[in-house]
Amino acid sequence: MTASARSAAYSSAPVVFEDEWLAVVDKPAGVYCDSLLSALPCSAATLGDEATKPNLHLANRLDRDTSGLMVITKCNKVAGKLVKAFTEHKVKKTYLALCIGYPPAWEKIKICSGHGRSKHGAWRMYAMSDVGRSLPGGSVVRDMSTRFEVLGINGKGQFREPSNFEVDETESITVQEKAADLTSDGDEKNSIILVRAYPQSGRTHQIRLHCQYLGFPIRGDVKYSGVIEWNGVDYDGHALHAESLSFVHPVTGLPVTFRSPLPSWANEFISTMA
Repeated sequence: MTASARSAAYSSAPVVFEDEWLAVVDKPAGVYCDSLLSALPCSAATLGDEATKPNLHLANRLDRDTSGLMVITKCNKVAGKLVKAFTEHKVKKTYLALCIGYPPAWEKIKICSGHGRSKHGAWRMYAMSDVGRSLPGGSVVRDMSTRFEVLGINGKGQFREPSNFEVDETESITVQEKAADLTSDGDEKNSIILVRAYPQSGRTHQIRLHCQYLGFPIRGDVKYSGVIEWNGVDYDGHALHAESLSFVHPVTGLPVTFRSPLPSWANEFISTMA
């Protein structure tokens, strides 16, 4: 089934949280974001006449093959506040990614780079020194940064709750030029790695681009050098999951945190960890 057909047939989004102002839903992989707007079950989104139905908005977006948490607001005022919070990076997010590549020598790291479109229209990384530079089409290079922590490599490691990177001492990489030429003998480049990402900005394909740069593309992410076949299995989408969201509720002013259940590929990897 194509992504368009799967999205059109999608009719019931798992609701993690809902009140009169917003709903937090758990998007499955392979479904377009917009299909969630008509898939809120047994809620105000499907009750009442046209005059009283809420005006639904997506406060954040995920790539088609990325699973996990999304926020749907129910009125324009709340939508404006929450979209502003996402834009100003006041929403804390964590993602899980299953990657195939070179095992990192670090446990935690922060990577900073530029981000923009190439002359062919594809998203790509740029050096930090390029930030602010004009690109073809009228856009400019913008900054992006992601913190990563390694949770497991080849079945070794320990799954743990998200950490507070605000106070942690973390090695930092600033991208100056193109990616380093990662070469190695043996099977080291075929390590399977579970990482947690803490994006500090919200650029398109940010985590996918940074994983590629660090030498371990996300499994199934053929657009950014990820393997599509692994251990005899073909994967039709990348293994990236929006794990958690934390923000100040735009109406009550209270801090809220939401967690999504782990996807099957994460549970399978964690079950092998010693």
